Amino acid sequence: MAYSDFTLKKVKLDFNIQTVEDQSLFSNTEEIEISDYLAQTLKRNVPLALAINTEKARSELIIINILLEVKEKSSQKISLFSGIDFNVDKEKGLTGFCDYIISGSEEQLYLELPVITIVEAKNENIISGLGQCIAEMYAAQLFNQEASHELYCVYGAVTTGDEWRFVKLDKNVAYIDNDSYYISDINKIIGILVNMVKGEA
Repeated sequence: MAYSDFTLKKVKLDFNIQTVEDQSLFSNTEEIEISDYLAQTLKRNVPLALAINTEKARSELIIINILLEVKEKSSQKISLFSGIDFNVDKEKGLTGFCDYIISGSEEQLYLELPVITIVEAKNENIISGLGQCIAEMYAAQLFNQEASHELYCVYGAVTTGDEWRFVKLDKNVAYIDNDSYYISDINKIIGILVNMVKGEA
């Protein structure tokens, strides 16, 4: 079994996770002005990615550039992993590759402190990616506990590149933001992700 096999229903049943879906979690988060480089990159890349309309194009042309901006805005005090093998608990099915993980550690040679898991939505379906995202967040929580890194919560996001939906996992309660953010809200998206890295979102 792999993370991608988890639906929202299955992740709730298997790990006794409650979901809260009626809150606007990050609406008060301050926007962060993006760099001229990202602005120009998105201006050039977004129309092409949406025209090609494949997950690979969205990943390479949009998502990775946004995450690199988050790394830059975080003064490089984080590390970024793409397509990483994240095997935490085989018996629970918490194995497989994660699209992206942002670590709260500067260590880039190995994953030390996962704080945000980011799932690229399959078939542009944000809702169907929520189960996978929460499973990865739960695995990150277990990983941190085993390494004696006690965090207040772990964050997640499901994205098509153009649309972003955020999640916060506090122990066994997954708060699914009822707001979606779009590439036109890029300053807000960057603000939310940077605050997640700081543990302030």
